[in-house]
Amino acid sequence: MKTSTTKTTLLSKKPLLKKNIKGLKNSAGRNNTGKITIKHKGNGHKKKYRKINFYRTKISKGITCSIEHDPYRKSYIAAIYDFFNHTFFYILTPKNLNVGDIVESGSTTEPKLGHSLPINKIPVGSYIHNISSKTLKPAQISRAAGTFSQLKEKTLNYAIIKLSSGEYLLLSPKCYATVGSISNELIFLSELKKAGQSRWINKRPTVRGVAMNPIDHPHGGGEGKKSGINKTPWGVPNRKKSKNKSKNKIFIKK
Repeated sequence: MKTSTTKTTLLSKKPLLKKNIKGLKNSAGRNNTGKITIKHKGNGHKKKYRKINFYRTKISKGITCSIEHDPYRKSYIAAIYDFFNHTFFYILTPKNLNVGDIVESGSTTEPKLGHSLPINKIPVGSYIHNISSKTLKPAQISRAAGTFSQLKEKTLNYAIIKLSSGEYLLLSPKCYATVGSISNELIFLSELKKAGQSRWINKRPTVRGVAMNPIDHPHGGGEGKKSGINKTPWGVPNRKKSKNKSKNKIFIKK
């Protein structure tokens, strides 16, 4: 099932900012010693990385020049021309952002769609994305396609936001965030039509352990179908109760 959004007809086929593009080597799931650490990866279509501006803390005012597809992320990206610095840069495209719209950033910016400003300047209840977890740090929260966070409470000392997963975070009100939600929210409805599409996106076939020989996997061998104890390919039991030992203080409710 193909996704139906208004942006699919406006996407630019060629990248506008070629200076913000660089090539990355495909590691194919291998580490620096050449050993496979992540299975079922390899080949895939060639693609180049687009440098995204996650430091939208300086005062700037720009116009949206184009909306493009990024092969390294599911959300769309927008090419912005900054009037003050006379430079181009990429940002994550918010939902309902069109070509020709003005986007601003800075501490004195109004809370409008696509504007980046501190959380203490954003009204309570607003939907935000591209949020920095610490002051003067790049944005790391709510960057995937269709995701967003909601500002639930703010004071002079802290701000509480609710993620789309239902978790609550405790952040500094000086952290920067962008107003709106991420575009391409219907990407989760897309389906792969054939096995070749998995190979295009660097995914190799996965073989079940019960279909292997005993020498290849602990689940292998036996007469007919056999499952047995759930173990990893190295014989370690796989059904352990996970204990959350996270000491991250920004999570206040899970």
